[in-house]
Amino acid sequence: MSGDGRESEGGEEEVRGARRIPGPRGAADDLDLESVPLPPLPPPGSAAPAGSVPEQSVPEQSVPEPPEAPEALMTSVPDLPHRVLKALLGAWALSACSAEETAAVEEHLTSCAPCADEALRLRDAVGLLHTDGSLDLDPTLRSRVMDGCLGRRPARIPVPEWAAPYDAETARLDALLRDIGDSEWHAPVRLRWFEEEREVSRRTTVAGVIGHLTAVDGLLSAALGLDDPLGGGEAPLDPAERTERYWSSTHRPPTRAVREPWRAQSHELIRTASFAGRNVAEASVSYGAFALPLQDALLDRAFECWVHGGDIADAVDYPYEAPSAAHLHRMIDLAARLLPAAVAGRRRSGLAGPAKDLVTAGAPGRSVHLEIEGHGGGDWYIALDSPAAVGSPERAVAQVALDGVEFCRLAAGHISPVEAAAGQEGDREAIRDVLFATASLSRL
Repeated sequence: MSGDGRESEGGEEEVRGARRIPGPRGAADDLDLESVPLPPLPPPGSAAPAGSVPEQSVPEQSVPEPPEAPEALMTSVPDLPHRVLKALLGAWALSACSAEETAAVEEHLTSCAPCADEALRLRDAVGLLHTDGSLDLDPTLRSRVMDGCLGRRPARIPVPEWAAPYDAETARLDALLRDIGDSEWHAPVRLRWFEEEREVSRRTTVAGVIGHLTAVDGLLSAALGLDDPLGGGEAPLDPAERTERYWSSTHRPPTRAVREPWRAQSHELIRTASFAGRNVAEASVSYGAFALPLQDALLDRAFECWVHGGDIADAVDYPYEAPSAAHLHRMIDLAARLLPAAVAGRRRSGLAGPAKDLVTAGAPGRSVHLEIEGHGGGDWYIALDSPAAVGSPERAVAQVALDGVEFCRLAAGHISPVEAAAGQEGDREAIRDVLFATASLSRL
């Protein structure tokens, strides 16, 4: 452009060849569409003639990229070697792979059976990594495993029914012992029992309790012809003396090494009783001051194993449940059968009231109705005046109601007789004699 505002001639030539900017379009309603000539349509199946479609020109930088084909949007699968894909299985199971790695692993799993099996195991294991689940074992796990095993292959020599409580309680205690640490074997445990009119106790450790069980179980081993852990003939028969002998024979405090001998001994007792047949159930086991048939002795050992298992569980803060209802009922029944003799023994020592109505052996005598409620419950009638008398509902002079577990705690010397009864009715002296006789069944 010149100084006077006019374009030069050379500029005019350049403008003539340039594309002109169209003027403003009129509204569609202002056009006479019928007068506008339309381009000819191509015949069917042929391309449009050249020039029939006006060429559109758009600046190059504003032309958008053409849309990608659907195949281009799919994740490309990298070609990775087998060892790399195998190393990625753990990350794949945790959903930690990238999209490309995931696609490569999943494509590989369709053609590699070993990796597919490993991937399945890893994916199942991921489900065990939840931190909100309990780490405690299901208390029914052992029974379910045993049921499954016996259902597939029944035992050739089954455990006798009268030995089943001992088998169950030793197994439960062994499961507790396997679950505690080395330091907890030295945790203090206070053993409690009842003597005459008062509660006594003895301090030991978890390992010391297992040593006590081993020493007293040796009485049953000797009765079956097995090795006595205290050395046989010279060993005392009284449970307390045997325990003191065992504890004093160790030159240093016992450790978790006592578990294996105790467990081996309990297995041997059950195995020998199972193979010996029915007659062995009546074999006599001497405790020094008294004797029990083997079937009752094993039930007594099951009871003590449960009680001391609870003592250990309290010392190491471990959950420990009562025995099954059927086994607890049998333990209560044993204590109820021992009560008439216990009452008579206390009477000879001047600790119980005098007999008021002596009867001949086998005849009904004055009785206390012992009603056990809840877990393992039932009804028993305890003869008062003579061990040879028969307890009778018709001659009941009193009734005592107790919870099953509380009755066992009383028989173990863990609670006082004056605190035990939930309900009492009738002759107070008879009730007192039965409750204190129950506590006198306890011992170290």
